[in-house]
Amino acid sequence: MTFELLLVLAAGLFSIGLFGALSQQSIVMIMMGIELMIGGIIVAAADFWHFLAPTVGSGQVVIVAAVVAMAVEMAMGFAVTTAIYRARQVDMTDMAQDLKG
Repeated sequence: MTFELLLVLAAGLFSIGLFGALSQQSIVMIMMGIELMIGGIIVAAADFWHFLAPTVGSGQVVIVAAVVAMAVEMAMGFAVTTAIYRARQVDMTDMAQDLKG
């Protein structure tokens, strides 16, 4: 695949994720949108790494670290969402406003 095509793919992933995160009220759907946005960023970073320094392995380490961080962040987010749902039956962002204080 070419550099430009992968950047278009990354921009598409980020755009779809941004739309999903901003247009949904369900906490899980917002998290899925954020997941797509982070995935787009990772694809763009991997593409830039491959374009700028294809023989250097340090870029691969950064990409793997980013994927691991994304997985941990999503696991923690789903754990918190599950705990909130079990405690208060809240699964929409507007219903979670009373959690302050």
